[in-house]
Amino acid sequence: MILELHHISKSYPKPGSGSIHVLKNISFSLDRGDTMAITGQSGSGKTTLLSLIAGLDRPDFGQILLEGKDISAMKENELSQYRALKTSIIFQQFHLMPHLTAEENISLPLEILKQDRIKELTDEMLEKTGLKDRRHHLPGALSGGECQRVAIARALIIKPALLLADEPTGNLDMETGEKIAKLLFDLVEKENKTLILVTHNPFLAGQCREIRRLEKGVLV
Repeated sequence: MILELHHISKSYPKPGSGSIHVLKNISFSLDRGDTMAITGQSGSGKTTLLSLIAGLDRPDFGQILLEGKDISAMKENELSQYRALKTSIIFQQFHLMPHLTAEENISLPLEILKQDRIKELTDEMLEKTGLKDRRHHLPGALSGGECQRVAIARALIIKPALLLADEPTGNLDMETGEKIAKLLFDLVEKENKTLILVTHNPFLAGQCREIRRLEKGVLV
């Protein structure tokens, strides 16, 4: 298994006293190439769950294993390596560096990690996402769909074991969103990536092999 969650629970302090139980006893597993959509109302805990899997926060109880390693027990320096090398997140808001070109945004994770073959890998992702002719454009000169293509290329360039996406088409019109969804799932299938997708969009969720729903912190 690529990813295993065992009895994950998470709560946050409530203003005044007590706590808010956001996630309750979440368990599931995914193998290489599996795709899962997590749906649910706003505030149901979807983004919190994604943050825990990404190593951005820690559960109160339970284990999260990626390739057999318990990330919930990792020290901070190990977590930093995990976030840099093992997982990538595609956000709704793109989160591109405005002063960097499309090409520079895509290669940024490799530059930070001082990886080899930066130009070769960047050219490969520009080709796969149809951005070769836009490589020298700043984000401000790109459409929303093109910005999300850059974000997808940036996420995949490190060849992560696990790809996470938080409402990746939420900022796009329907037609552009469907094109981005097709690109994302085509790349996930071709590269045999494991994907967890958080979405309110039934069309997007329907592209995944498995759909789960969070209701009041419980995965059903």
